[in-house]
Amino acid sequence: MHPLINIAIKAARSASKIILRATDRLDTIQIMEKGHNDFVTDIDQQAEQEIIKIIHESYPDHAILGEESGASGTSDYTWIIDPIDGTTNFFHGHPHFCICIGIKYKDRIEHGLIYDPLRQELFTATFGSGAFLNERRIRVAERKQLAGASIGTGFSNKNIKNIENYLKILATILPHTTKIRITGSAALDCVYVACGRIDGFWGMNLAPWDIAAGTLIIQEAGGFVTDFNGNNDFMTTGNVIAGNQNISKILLQVVQEKISVSGTPH
Repeated sequence: MHPLINIAIKAARSASKIILRATDRLDTIQIMEKGHNDFVTDIDQQAEQEIIKIIHESYPDHAILGEESGASGTSDYTWIIDPIDGTTNFFHGHPHFCICIGIKYKDRIEHGLIYDPLRQELFTATFGSGAFLNERRIRVAERKQLAGASIGTGFSNKNIKNIENYLKILATILPHTTKIRITGSAALDCVYVACGRIDGFWGMNLAPWDIAAGTLIIQEAGGFVTDFNGNNDFMTTGNVIAGNQNISKILLQVVQEKISVSGTPH
């Protein structure tokens, strides 16, 4: 395993101890509102600082982009961190959240890690080397059409200006699938696509730390990831379509039929 991934694993496991201790005492968690419909807890902050501390012990010159601490440092390497993806799930006691660490070298995500501490599921990928769940190789599902498919989706309600477009897509896809799932963790949705637990995913207005690791893991699992224009600007726009070649193509067609995709930044 690549040395950078090893450090990411060390950081995620250490941060997970902070998070898991808090799950036993939800009443002690301090919840703060960063903005409209945008919450953070003291546990998010503590976990992110633990991750950054461990990264800088080995790579003190690397840059950081953290959901809670923002951007710091200048380097060809940037660690993109979400200490708890699914914060609302976390402080409500809903057991569906994860730690996300993506590592960007210059303009490309080279490594990705998503760790579900409750299920002890560790998803990892390195560019060109495949995707893994607890060191077992994973692949996207092979379903060729929406009939019978399970599709994940996510929408950031911090900025609801595109809600009508989102609902148009939802209304079109829903009748043709077995299930549409809104789980509250875009990162876990991504890795569930990667290992075949769901067949596809689309999301709007997502932040870089929501998708940096997960989109790489999907691609390394044989999946396809695009923005709503069918291009690779999802890290900039926050708009993501993912699945195997067939499902991602169908989802892209639905999106482009229902909305104007120029712009729609998050």
